[in-house]
Amino acid sequence: MIELKNICYSVKDGEKDKVILDNISCTFSNDCVTAITGQNGSGKSTLTKIIMGIITPTSGKIFFNNIDITNMSIDERARMGLTYAFQQPITFRGITIKELIDIASNEDNSISKACEYLSKVGICAKDYINREFDKTLSGGEQKRIELALTLAKKGKCIIFDEPEAGIDLWSFERLNNIFEKNICYIVVSHQTRLLERANKVLVLEKGKVKMYGDSSKIIKNLSSYQCKRITEA
Repeated sequence: MIELKNICYSVKDGEKDKVILDNISCTFSNDCVTAITGQNGSGKSTLTKIIMGIITPTSGKIFFNNIDITNMSIDERARMGLTYAFQQPITFRGITIKELIDIASNEDNSISKACEYLSKVGICAKDYINREFDKTLSGGEQKRIELALTLAKKGKCIIFDEPEAGIDLWSFERLNNIFEKNICYIVVSHQTRLLERANKVLVLEKGKVKMYGDSSKIIKNLSSYQCKRITEA
């Protein structure tokens, strides 16, 4: 479980402070998929990077399973079970996908076991297992493989930053194959079909929590809110 208490984040904009996140407090539970959504610039990716330790909050506290991790490094958080899948995957020349799966899972996987991770993300494993994870792969291929590597890490809290970016409808049709029980999932997304598969939805607007709750209620309220905004415009 991830608990955020009064998280604020600002950056210098000339002589002034530009507020990116303003007093965010919420809980991301185990055995739950929580989707974070909102307009571009609302603070979605910034919030997840703060959870992972990539960015340090200006103020506030972060707890992971009741342990204060606010001042812990990325490595310390990763060892505790936090895992992050970037919107734009990082490639590695000279390392095969099988080797990367072994590194991610911290074990020497059999070919069949390594293939299981790739199959979960809709990849024909035999065509990729011995390939290098480099720029010769398409953006969609890189994204799926990074998702497979994220799953191989067996994290206790897994953060996906726009997992649908660069890939086709697979991310909607097979998403349930990724989510397992007893894990805290945090997913940044704009896609309604992905939000519908979440248990809870957190809506950010200008760095603040606009809505938070069960996905069915939030999606309904979000649709009404968006229609109202369009009408007012």
